[in-house]
Amino acid sequence: MLSALLVMAAIAIALGAVLGFAAIKFRVEGNPLVDKIDAILPQTQCGQCGYPGCKPYATAIAAEEADINRCPPGGEEGIQKLADLLGKEFKPFGDDMAAPKAKSVAFIDENTCIGCTLCIQACPVDAIAGAAKQMHTIIASECTGCELCVAPCPVDCISMVVIEEKITTWKWKYPVYALSPVSAS
Repeated sequence: MLSALLVMAAIAIALGAVLGFAAIKFRVEGNPLVDKIDAILPQTQCGQCGYPGCKPYATAIAAEEADINRCPPGGEEGIQKLADLLGKEFKPFGDDMAAPKAKSVAFIDENTCIGCTLCIQACPVDAIAGAAKQMHTIIASECTGCELCVAPCPVDCISMVVIEEKITTWKWKYPVYALSPVSAS
C-alpha cells in the first residue's frame, strides 16, 4: 500500500515537472498594446462597436482593423485617450456609428418583473440582483447603461433612465492637460 502511494506521488511529481516545463517553453506572449487599449475602454461588453466585447475591439484597434471612434459608451473622452495612447489624431464618431447616448442606467419595474432571470443572463457586468421567480433589481453603481438587458425581458419591465447631470455625476469631458496649451521648455 505504501509503495503504491509512493509510485503515484512520483508519477504526479514527474507529470507536474513536465507540465511546468511545457508552460514555460510554449508560453504565448500577449500584445501589451491590446492590454493598454483594453484598459481605456469602458468594459461594458455591449457590442455597440460591432465587436462582441471590449477585448476583441482592442485587438482590432491594435491590428489597425478598426477605428478608435467606435465605442459610444466610452464617448469622446475615450476616443481622446485612445488617440493619445496610439499617437493618432482625435476622430469624432463616424457616420456609421451612433453618437454616444446620454449616460443612463437600467431600471426594473418591480411590480411587473416575473423573475425570469433573462436579464441577469444578459448583463455583462452583473449589475442585476435577483433569483428565479423573485423580483430583480438593478445595482445602479454597477450598471454601465449598455441596454443589453432590455431586449430579452419578456414583460418589458426594464427601461433606461437618463442620469441627470448634477454636481455628483458631472465630470470633465477632457483631461485638464488636453485643454491647456503646452509650453516649450
